[in-house]
Amino acid sequence: MEKKLVQYSVVDAFTDTAFKGNPAAVCILEEERDEEWLQAVAREFNFSQTCYLTGASSSELAGSANGGSSLRFQLRWFTPVKEVDLCGHATLAAAHTLFTSGMVDSDTIEFMTLSGILTAKRVPETKSSHILKIKDGDVPGIWIELDFPVVPIAEDDAERISCVSKVLNGTSIVEIKKTAKDDYFDLYSSSWH
Repeated sequence: MEKKLVQYSVVDAFTDTAFKGNPAAVCILEEERDEEWLQAVAREFNFSQTCYLTGASSSELAGSANGGSSLRFQLRWFTPVKEVDLCGHATLAAAHTLFTSGMVDSDTIEFMTLSGILTAKRVPETKSSHILKIKDGDVPGIWIELDFPVVPIAEDDAERISCVSKVLNGTSIVEIKKTAKDDYFDLYSSSWH
């Protein structure tokens, strides 16, 4: 099998200083790779997240939500041990890589993910924002707005609230909300012991 080079970058999200913030590896693939390979690369990087971008097929591009005015990419996220449905800082890293590398000339990118379609927009800096300067070859800062899907939540039952309270040493639980996926929940408490 012919070995193909993979273009990648490491992006420190939420900072303007190298080796700070929240790092993510961004791999740009010419074609889909099998999950075993994706997982092995994520394990090798050993960051909290490694993401993979592949260009969308022409049929996927034709179905663009806003009539083709944005580019679409498939985006997947892997920790060193498993694939995840959503990662904010790696999505930001992927958008930053595409916008600053010159790979896209659009101000809007759509990502097709396990969580649905996510949108990244390059937005102009506001006058009140602090201006990043180029130093030591760093890319100047840009502002990126991310639009994530809303995860529906539902009220939880009294039995689960009672069980959680017991596990937390009798902490008073105000409410628990669970997501539609039923593998995440938000806990609201009036006090912690």
